[in-house]
Amino acid sequence: MVSLEQQAAQLLERLGVKLQSGNMPVYSPIDGSQIGSVAEAAPTDIDTALTLSAAAFLQWRTVPPPRRGELVRQFGNALRVHKDDLARLVTIECGKPLSEALGEVQEMIDICDFAVGLSRQLYGLTIASERPGHRMLESWHPLGPTLVISAFNFPVAVWAWNAALALVCGNSVIWKPSEKTPLTAVAVQAIFEGVAREFEHAPEGLSQVLQGGRDVGAALCADRRIALISATGSTTMGRVVGQVAAARFARTILELGGNNAAIVSNKADVALALRGVLFSAFGTTGQRCTSLRRLFVHDSIYDGFVAALKSASASMAIGDPLDTGNLLGPLIDTAALDAMTAALGEARALGGTVTGGGRIAGVNSTGVYVRPALVEMAAHTGPALRETFAPILYIFRYTDLGDAIALQNSVGAGLSSSIFSTDMRECERFLSAEGSDCGIANVNIGTSGAEIGGAFGGEKETGGGRESGSDAWKAYMRRATNTINYGNNLPLAQGVSFDIG
Repeated sequence: MVSLEQQAAQLLERLGVKLQSGNMPVYSPIDGSQIGSVAEAAPTDIDTALTLSAAAFLQWRTVPPPRRGELVRQFGNALRVHKDDLARLVTIECGKPLSEALGEVQEMIDICDFAVGLSRQLYGLTIASERPGHRMLESWHPLGPTLVISAFNFPVAVWAWNAALALVCGNSVIWKPSEKTPLTAVAVQAIFEGVAREFEHAPEGLSQVLQGGRDVGAALCADRRIALISATGSTTMGRVVGQVAAARFARTILELGGNNAAIVSNKADVALALRGVLFSAFGTTGQRCTSLRRLFVHDSIYDGFVAALKSASASMAIGDPLDTGNLLGPLIDTAALDAMTAALGEARALGGTVTGGGRIAGVNSTGVYVRPALVEMAAHTGPALRETFAPILYIFRYTDLGDAIALQNSVGAGLSSSIFSTDMRECERFLSAEGSDCGIANVNIGTSGAEIGGAFGGEKETGGGRESGSDAWKAYMRRATNTINYGNNLPLAQGVSFDIG
């Protein structure tokens, strides 16, 4: 039997990586075994990379945007060629089911396609001037080296959401991946470098990867050569990054925690809602920032709906994520299990009824496999008010829609939300200004599974940043307002007089 370490090595070789051993071991959550190692960036490595990135930016910003888009197009095509191998490496390294890993690489391809079109649409406005013989307009210019800090649960897609837009906007990119998933970053970088070497206008250092933990991330965030920090992770991490960036007036895109909720109305399509709730809550083993954490079910359908949830969740196949018959893989590590166990213990102490949630014996003695937990709570309190990165769904009864919306909005995070209802008035109220306060508000689909065509991000403690879709590209550029006088006089705005005779 081929070990996971051997499989990872074979995949890396096919993806163009000649990996050398380093001081950071890498483990697979599938069975806890070591699958490789990488070298942590030293301070001199960080400085060299920043110097190279700054120089690359100065060159790349002069390349016309459609040509920049052409590089991204070619990178997207290379991802198509390597999709299966890269997805399998994602599964081995982060533990998500192979179907989800394939979907993650497809997200990378999709954002490349989106960015290629965007490279011809970096539009500015023409502005009416109050002064005769004058024209006003806004123009958008490349911002500078962009730092992407990504998390383990989407080890490649989050980088692509940022990098594809940053590149077409004229910026260089430095990537600090999660220390739990460094091999996938190395693989993506190898694919990109293979394309960039053949591209006439791509400077050295246009995209770089620096491995390490929080010390490496902190050094990068503090450096004035980084113009934009896009960080995905916990709210705690985001507070630190935000303060460091604010101290030097750097820009940030913060994609942080999400304690997401869904409402199941008594007017819902119950079968549709059941499937939507299950995937949102337990896809990626509950380890998505958009995972469904809290569920409000109308009192009149509560008993039947929750019974169906219990039956379905108990029947879901859990095990090796490389086996396509399994819907759930492992938690990332034992620390995640400890957090899950603590949250369930706190819920029980508050009177919550827990169904499931235990570690599964016999799946793999060293991988952390758990049964999803359904927690029926009488009050909206305790661990339900915070995000636990695990497959826990807190369930509440409601009778009044306004009360359910208020409870949904009462937590610190504001990332994703949804309502399941066939009542147009209920749905429109949920989407209105008096409805969900989240950056993502869905109707008759779950909280997770966003497409790249829409801006992704949330409000409040989720950070307020937006990635991909819509006008998110503006975060990667600087805006200049231009006034052009094509007349013979110099009239001043607001009627100001400044006569020098």
